[in-house]
Order: sequence, then structure tokens, then C-alpha cells
Amino acid sequence: MFKNFKENYLIRFWSPVPAIAMLGILSAYYFGITGTYWAVTGEFTRWGGHVLNFIGVNTDNLGYFKIIGLSGTPFSRVDGVMIIGMFGGALASALMANNIKFRLPQSKARVFQALIGGAIAGFGARIGMGCNLASFFTGIPQFSLHAWFFTIATLIGVYFGNKVATSKFFRSKITMQKVSKIRELEDLNKNAKRNFIFGIAVVVFMIAWIVSLAFVNIPEGKKIPVLSFAMLFGVAFGYIISRAQICFTSAFRDIFLTGRGYMARAVVIGMMLSTIGVFSYIMLGLPPKIMWAGPNAIIGGLLFGFGIVVAGGCECGWMYRAVEGQMHYWIVGIGNVIGSTILALTWDSYAESLATSFPRLNLLSMFGNYGGLLVNYLLLVAFLIVIIALEKYYLAKRRKKKKKRSN
Repeated sequence: MFKNFKENYLIRFWSPVPAIAMLGILSAYYFGITGTYWAVTGEFTRWGGHVLNFIGVNTDNLGYFKIIGLSGTPFSRVDGVMIIGMFGGALASALMANNIKFRLPQSKARVFQALIGGAIAGFGARIGMGCNLASFFTGIPQFSLHAWFFTIATLIGVYFGNKVATSKFFRSKITMQKVSKIRELEDLNKNAKRNFIFGIAVVVFMIAWIVSLAFVNIPEGKKIPVLSFAMLFGVAFGYIISRAQICFTSAFRDIFLTGRGYMARAVVIGMMLSTIGVFSYIMLGLPPKIMWAGPNAIIGGLLFGFGIVVAGGCECGWMYRAVEGQMHYWIVGIGNVIGSTILALTWDSYAESLATSFPRLNLLSMFGNYGGLLVNYLLLVAFLIVIIALEKYYLAKRRKKKKKRSN
């Protein structure tokens, strides 16, 4: 019985649809318990702020850090411990499935892609007040109009990013290697047993950390150990995205490249499930996270969509791939932090003209509670129809190309 469970749920990759559905439901509960949404790039920006402080830069007067906050450490902030949990969950998943292998970037061009693409994505995410999470997957269920602006712009950015990423400059040469199949299988079996034990050890360690946070870290004014729950959810998020190999970059990039919209459709379903959960908590009195619906959301979406395709991974995708041993994605992560830090340093120069002078538009305030809920669902259905239409168009286009080549 355990052997079947191990094979089906701990080793094999999961189907994206139920996995993203779980993420949608969990993200709604995460909002209800912690009071904030599932997001990562804001914390990455804070990491950059800590680096700036370390090298002697005074961040007290930087407006962006007044908005997102820079107090505490990654170990004392909700977003910080949640991200640590994500890394822990993804690492446990990769170890138990024996999906860890140290891999260097294939070429200098790939290093350039990772760093520059990651920086562009990081800058775009923060000027748009969120990445594929806070301005998309968890932002749309918050009924913030800015998330819709960001999402549409991201889709356009992904389109142009594809054009650049598939150009000759970024194509890596394929080299053949001679290997011994027998030796490779023997090593694989040995590594699998050892790594599975390491994976269980990581799970035990994370559980112990979560329990310790429950007893020693209950924030003032809170009745529950928020940090403990944040890390617990983080472990769940990291484990699920790793097991289902969920990457929002591939979800939309694949539509334009191959005509496959399976992952993108799953993402919309996940948001549909999350929306009703978030709405329930808002009706109970929890304030939604609403951001400025200004040019910043459109510019941010364009840059973010372009950057994640050039880099080869979004803010979720690079995290689980990095712990699998792919050094390319560690560079993407560094690029994210650099880009978001540059945004924080320059924010005051254009904040008013691009963001803060524009209203924070809440669909629930604009159309009434149930009217806003209906509008959000109608927009999600319309978005799903657009994805299906694009999927059919690019799939037909690809088939025509194949026919021409065969003729």
C-alpha cells in the first residue's frame, strides 16, 4: 500500500489541473488566515533592501519600502517564512522523487538570459505591484482591477518575449554524450533511496520548525500563530508546484509556441475556485488587497511577461527548479532581486505619474459585492475563451507549418 502511495504521490509528477485547483483553494485559506495574499516578489525586494542597508545605503527615505515595509527579517515576516517554507517543500519534493541533479547553464547566452530576463521580470513585477501571483493568480481573486490590467499586458509581453527567446542568439548547441546505461541505472537506484531519506528528513525538519513557530512567535494582536501557518502553507505551495511542475511562464508561452493551453486553462480554473473563497473572507470583514490601476500595471505586465520568457521561468518556476540543481534558475532568482531592488531605488522618480496618482479600483466597490463577484467571474470566463481561441489558432498554425515541411 505504501509503495503505491509513494509511487503515485511522492515520485510521479502530478496532473496540473487538480494541483492548480488545490493551489487556488489553499491561497484563499492563506488569505483568510494570514490576512495577506500568496506573493513572493515583495519579499525578494525586501531582501534587496537588506543588501542595500548592509552596503551602507540608507533605505529609510525610499518611498517603495515605506509602501511594502522593511522591518524585521525574512525569519520574522509572514512573506519571509512562507517563502522559506516554499523552498523547503520544493526541496523535499525533489529529493523524494530523486529529481535533483546539478546542472550548469549550457552557454554564456543562457547566463545572460537568466540574469537580464530575471532582472526585467523583477522590475516589471514590482512596478506592477505583483508578479504572476499578487498581480495575477492571487491578485485577480482579490477583485483588484490593476490585476486585470497586469494580466492582459503580461500576455502581450509573453508574445514578444517568445519572439526574442526563440531567436538564433539564444539557441544553445546540442551536444551528444556517450553514457553507460547499466552504470547510470545502478547509480540512479542508489541515489533514489538515499535522496528519499533526505527528503523525509527535510519534511521532519520543516514540521519541527513550524511547530516551534507556533509556540514562540504569536504576533502582537493576533490570536493564532500566523508565522507558523505561513510556513505550513509555504511548504504546501512549494511541494505542489514542484510535484506538478507548475510554471506560469510555460502556461502562456506554450500557447504561442505549440498551441497548448492546458496549463493556462488550469490556471483560470484555479482562480475561479480561489475567487469564491476570497470573496467569503471579504464578506466576513477581511479587507482585500487593492493596488493602483494605473500605467504602472500595464508597463509592469509587459516587462514581466517579456522577462519571464527570456529568463525561462517565472517567480514560482525558478524556485522549484533551483532546488532541483539547475544553476540557471539561481541566476534568474538573483536577477529578480536585482531588478526589484532597482525599482525600489528609482520608484520615487515616477511613482506619482505612473501609479500613486491613480485610483485603487475594487470591483466590489465599483459594482457592489455580488455585482463585483459576477463581473470577476465573467472576466475569468472571457479570459478562458481567449485562451481557447489562441490555443486553436496557434495549433492550426503549427499544423500548417508541419504540412508545408512534409510537402
